[in-house]
Amino acid sequence: MILKKSTVLIVDDDPDVLTAVKLLLKTEAQEVITEKNPENLNWLLQRNQVDLVLLDMNFNSAINTGNEGLYWLRKIKEWKPAVCVIMITAYGDIDLAVRSLKEGANDFIVKPWHNEKLIDTIKELLDKKEGVKTVKSVKTTAGDTSILGDSEVMQDIFYKVNKIAPTDANILLLGENGTGKDLMAKAIHERSLRAEKPFIKVDVGALTDTLFESELFGHKKGAYTDAREDRMGRFEEAEGGTLFLDEIGNISLQQQAKLLTVLQNRQVTRLGTNKAVDIDIRLICATNLPLYELANENRFRKDLIYRINTVEINMPPLRKRNDDIIILAKHFAKLYAGKYLKSAMDFDAGAVQKLKSYNYPGNVRELQYTIERAVIMADDPLLKADDLIFSILETSGGDVVVDDDNVPLSTLEKNAILRVIEKHNGNITRAAKELGLTRTVLYRRLSKYDI
Repeated sequence: MILKKSTVLIVDDDPDVLTAVKLLLKTEAQEVITEKNPENLNWLLQRNQVDLVLLDMNFNSAINTGNEGLYWLRKIKEWKPAVCVIMITAYGDIDLAVRSLKEGANDFIVKPWHNEKLIDTIKELLDKKEGVKTVKSVKTTAGDTSILGDSEVMQDIFYKVNKIAPTDANILLLGENGTGKDLMAKAIHERSLRAEKPFIKVDVGALTDTLFESELFGHKKGAYTDAREDRMGRFEEAEGGTLFLDEIGNISLQQQAKLLTVLQNRQVTRLGTNKAVDIDIRLICATNLPLYELANENRFRKDLIYRINTVEINMPPLRKRNDDIIILAKHFAKLYAGKYLKSAMDFDAGAVQKLKSYNYPGNVRELQYTIERAVIMADDPLLKADDLIFSILETSGGDVVVDDDNVPLSTLEKNAILRVIEKHNGNITRAAKELGLTRTVLYRRLSKYDI
């Protein structure tokens, strides 16, 4: 729906705001309605065919909710779920505005705004409501790839990322292994106001209790046996920038308590000293584990979830975004054809069918490695179904033969790992790459199966 054919309702108890926005939109929209009292919202929504609401975050009203804007947002979504809502907020209330996105708001703008930006935001929302796609990808400078996707679920994620990245909101990335959480964290940093500052990644799930404190908070010389010199922790290294804590769902309750204290106080204390150092970082966390289930089982602190989860982004598995498979496959084919000095490559009908029918338990990472192998081994620039060999860990094909239907899945997995490690003469990095796993995850599997 284009703005020229739309009705916009502005709800704000500041008459100057109402006047300014009405004058701005008068020639842009079909109808502009202004209202000072949000208690008239239901009546206005029932009486008019409203397409979009501009709603202030704070009102001087009789309703005592702690934040009236969120209250009225919920009411709008209850009365008219299809109506787009843009929250109007002051800079100091950005955290609340980000929270409003979780409550159902489509966007927010910060006072004072640029008129062109406000109009563009409204147009983009109305286009999106009508099904017009405006974002195709989120690009990063992180190595091999951008985050691509034409599916509806990825379009929604791209839109959310472009809105929340410029804020300092803490972000929790959820999703299976291989869905692109690392790349998304990097993309958010590069779109933030901290983009010129450090981006520091820590795989916290692989750290022991002692290493956890030393790695994150730093230490003084002599703090423990191997502390031979003063060392700055990752929180201090990320000063002014972004700290990305990967696999946060794997840290112990003791580690969770220490992390929570730092996030609450915004200070770190190096091991071996009592001197606290102020920190200024933007926090992004990621996990493939069900944090809320862990919290219900008292294995993950709920108060820590609240701290790290101002905004939550669920990275979908590749099997839930089938429309993106060929887009990604062609992207990887082009990427690796260039890397390995091959001519441009494409897929025949059989290869396309095979790519679209597979369920990708290893997600985008598995697809990426599958295409890389195919490009390396192929003699013909037109890739065929036989050129596509999926990870041995994720399939029961190839030379993994099972005569007994009752063999446990754990045994199949252990045998597959042993076979690939033997193939690469014990090289864990190469084995992990073929299996579609990170080195850390593979090490955990080795420990689990006592290999």
